[in-house]
Amino acid sequence: MTHLLNEYKDFLEVELIAKRGSAFIKRQKGQLKLDNSVMEEFLIHLVTDKVFSGLPTFSLEIGPQTAFMSLAFTPANLAALGGKPPVTLKEKDTDFALGKTVHFQFSTESTFPAQQTTRGKLMLAVLAAECKVNLDKTMFQEAAGTAARFKQGCPVSRYYLLVEYLDMEPEDSRLTALDNVFLLRHAKRLPFEKRSVYTEVKRQHEASPIDAEIMWRFVQEVQGFIDAVWYDPRQALRRGSFI
Repeated sequence: MTHLLNEYKDFLEVELIAKRGSAFIKRQKGQLKLDNSVMEEFLIHLVTDKVFSGLPTFSLEIGPQTAFMSLAFTPANLAALGGKPPVTLKEKDTDFALGKTVHFQFSTESTFPAQQTTRGKLMLAVLAAECKVNLDKTMFQEAAGTAARFKQGCPVSRYYLLVEYLDMEPEDSRLTALDNVFLLRHAKRLPFEKRSVYTEVKRQHEASPIDAEIMWRFVQEVQGFIDAVWYDPRQALRRGSFI
């Protein structure tokens, strides 16, 4: 699968964009999501029982999602407590998520009358990933902040970065809420003056294809997460600890 991914990206990013693309396309390809959506689409095809074992029989939401980060009650005043509970959801668009839609209702009455009941739904992502063509310091810090907020809403969740080209010095992601940062091409970003030069882009793609071993490491991490018991308080006494 990674071999086919490399072939597709070489054709799109080297032969179509770098060689034949207009100056506008080369400059705006990120905003137009011409190249940075490829990994998102690839990950959807990766989540299959041919790759992962132990996938549930019920349907999962897989792929780009607007995923849940936190929920809060925000009454305007004391009188508001007698009406519909005011619920504020914080959500975030993710490049790739694996989870399930959860439906909820809150009411100030046990019979849940319509006029006093707030209903809604949220997409609970237990695993999420951001796909970056280039990763710089600002993007890294933003992703670390997003990962922390995701884990406030779902502490057992995992959050990853999948990066093609590095535009910063590597940092220890263990100091953040990020679970890992995978450097798919083992490569730094091309200097500014070379980024639109066909021969330079082609040379970099040939020298640094997406590494199937790194992709396999990501698969192994996800498989370990699928296989794990995320939390079982009944085992605390056996373990001798809460977690």
